[in-house]
Amino acid sequence: MKLWIFISFSIYQLMSFNFLNNIQIKISMIENAREFLSQINNYPISSRLEKQIANSDRALFILHDQLNLDAFPKELLDSKPLLIFVESLAYATAIPHHKQKLVYMLSAQRHFAINCYQKGFLVFNLFTESFYADALAEFLACYANIELIYMLPSEWDTRSQMSTLANIFGNRIKALPNQFFIADAEKFKPKIKKGYRLETFYRELRKQTSYLMQDGKPIGGNWNYDKENRKALPKRIVIPEIPETKPDPITQEVIGLVQKYLPNTFGKLDKFIYAVTRDRALELAQLFIETRLSSFGAYEDTIKLGEPFLFHSVLSIYLNNGLLLPQELCEMAIAAYEKNLAPLNSVEGFIRQILGWREYVRIYYEAKMPEARNSNYFEFTNDLPQLYWDAQTDLLCLKDAITNVINYGYSHHIQRLMVLSNFSNLTNTNPIQLNHWFWLAYVDAYEWVELPNVLGMSTFADGGILASKPYVAGGNYINKMSDCCSQCKYDVTQKTGEAACPFNYLYWNFVNEHRKSFIDSGRVSLMVSAYDKKPEDEKLSISQSAIQFIRNLK
Repeated sequence: MKLWIFISFSIYQLMSFNFLNNIQIKISMIENAREFLSQINNYPISSRLEKQIANSDRALFILHDQLNLDAFPKELLDSKPLLIFVESLAYATAIPHHKQKLVYMLSAQRHFAINCYQKGFLVFNLFTESFYADALAEFLACYANIELIYMLPSEWDTRSQMSTLANIFGNRIKALPNQFFIADAEKFKPKIKKGYRLETFYRELRKQTSYLMQDGKPIGGNWNYDKENRKALPKRIVIPEIPETKPDPITQEVIGLVQKYLPNTFGKLDKFIYAVTRDRALELAQLFIETRLSSFGAYEDTIKLGEPFLFHSVLSIYLNNGLLLPQELCEMAIAAYEKNLAPLNSVEGFIRQILGWREYVRIYYEAKMPEARNSNYFEFTNDLPQLYWDAQTDLLCLKDAITNVINYGYSHHIQRLMVLSNFSNLTNTNPIQLNHWFWLAYVDAYEWVELPNVLGMSTFADGGILASKPYVAGGNYINKMSDCCSQCKYDVTQKTGEAACPFNYLYWNFVNEHRKSFIDSGRVSLMVSAYDKKPEDEKLSISQSAIQFIRNLK
């Protein structure tokens, strides 16, 4: 059977945003389409006879972030429907996704498709320069006897496109509920408003799942152990390595495609280390449980120069495209606790990230889209600084975090929150631009997860629906939780002036300029009082230092 292809010989221009104008991004012209197509035409997924497809009456479309058959209805899979996968150039290039992300998404999808073929499914791989629904529309027009089933996409735009497809083909299209999450979105969506916080949601899901519960109460007597998870990293602590996964021929081929045809997208592709199969992802999950979970809780808020992963699981990459499922990770962690392999604070902290935060932001996304995309509570208008693209800055904490992103498409959550987002807030950067950067820069970023984290929590851009306060901090916090300040050009002990750590005066300037947001939140209202008690000459110096620093940012 010939591979289903829709491709034209043209220069593919990226859909760009204004803030990207400072970097020239385009996809090189595909000079030899046959050469390009041969890269994806040599696998079993594209070698089935067209007659078999024509004789099919039911097809299941599987998206790039739904790569796990365990999430689909057993009775449907037992009928062995035709499985359809789509490689969409338009999705891959709508924003300049990190090279590591592009390789991961495409290689994982191809490996999964081949795995399905090996399990006896008839697999059909489509390539389109357009979006998923456009390729499916062409397919359905050719095979009028086939009913198409798909699972509700996690991302808004793809969901909208599939809804349009359903309007065209009517009862030939059937949507299944998304089963890659634990919480019932329809049950919780009405609750997403000011005052409904993660802690309340998290407790409800703990009761629902019985995770870390006994006789209706939390094991250990507390619902969370966040206060025990803020220790500084000891100087001589041994950090276990995460073994690299050597790219196999399929991944190597994808790497070659990305390097050749998408050379100007964000990030580096000098080394690709991630797993692209479920079996390997499970091995890495088990390794985390055995070697890093015990220390994860205590040190989850720390930063160490040159250590992008520390004791973090780095499993969100596999969780967010379905190679791993949230229930199995929670249950693996609980089993480790029951075997005394990890303390309660680490296990509870890990489960809270998955059962609590991951589920919570997904419900927020369901409740607040698409309006949430335009959130900008403080009405910040400054462009995202160039340093987010090239890591050219003397601020060592920023340089390290962005270097990690450029090299790996990853940095751990405290760098995302208290360095990258904090700096964006303090420099009055447009949060919508920051949001797009997070979306394209991280391998684990899909809009449903990064948008609530960036526009809802870290930048307070929604005005306090998701979070109770702006996430901002001065240099003292970074100094306490990292080894960055001792090696930095700037002096964290100085509060104003050219030699001072910019986080210091930027923070106090932010407190003064946005005092209402601090006063309204009882948690940090004391910071306004602390600012007001400062001498007038210090206040003036804070303001002048902040204005000058922000003005000099490019």
